[in-house]
Amino acid sequence: MDDNRAGHGLIQWHGTTIIGVKKDGRTVIAGDGQVSMGNTVMKPNARKVRRLGEAGKVIAGFAGATADAFTLFERLERKLEQHRGQLMRAAVELAKDWRTDKYLRNLEALMIVADADVLLILTGNGDVLEPEGGPQGAVCAIGSGGNYALSAAKALLDYETDPEKIARRAMAVAAEVCVFTNDRVTVETV
Repeated sequence: MDDNRAGHGLIQWHGTTIIGVKKDGRTVIAGDGQVSMGNTVMKPNARKVRRLGEAGKVIAGFAGATADAFTLFERLERKLEQHRGQLMRAAVELAKDWRTDKYLRNLEALMIVADADVLLILTGNGDVLEPEGGPQGAVCAIGSGGNYALSAAKALLDYETDPEKIARRAMAVAAEVCVFTNDRVTVETV
């Protein structure tokens, strides 16, 4: 059986890299634009990072199936409306739904979300993870190139003050190493 096929016979969509960097009162989420199916690049310029909520005060990036991610973006926007823009509360409520709802439970994606105060990773297991931060800042990353970007960003935290520069350089490192990540980066800042 082709290793790009799951046990149920459907082709799995591979890879992406999304990174979140919080430093000096600014938060950046950056993501690459490559969509791959097996060994083929299907689209080089997808937009996996976007603004959500009232006046775009929340930014979010996804790794995983595109249709699933759009569903999660829409659900998160509804939760933000219900909870008056409070990202932490909206994220916890989305994570609960994602874990317990029969339909949402099957969605295959991870998300990094942020506003001016908080940076989070959301998973379908019900996890709402806030990366450990210190005086140097906080970093989190997801996707096939996530560990490469995370390592590069952590190495830069002590030397670089601009979170956008850290995110862009970390994405460049991931694009050089991960075949499912390219250098067409989308960056959003809050």
